[in-house]
Amino acid sequence: MKTFKVLGSGCTKCQNTEKKLKQIAEKAGIEIVVEKIQSPEQIMAYGVMRTPAVVMNEKVIHQGSIPSTENVESWLRS
Repeated sequence: MKTFKVLGSGCTKCQNTEKKLKQIAEKAGIEIVVEKIQSPEQIMAYGVMRTPAVVMNEKVIHQGSIPSTENVESWLRS
């Protein structure tokens, strides 16, 4: 099972990023865990300067926007 973290303040873009991850995984029949990280200290510990950011298996894979469907699908396949 893949673990994703959505880093951000809880803004609309952060919420939409979380929803998108869950919806695409569900549609693909892939189980994932999505954790929300809103603490500025934790976000900065990942070196993230723009949110929303996505971390997969403790590696920052996206930041600064809602990821595209194609990106999410590729992360789920990797």
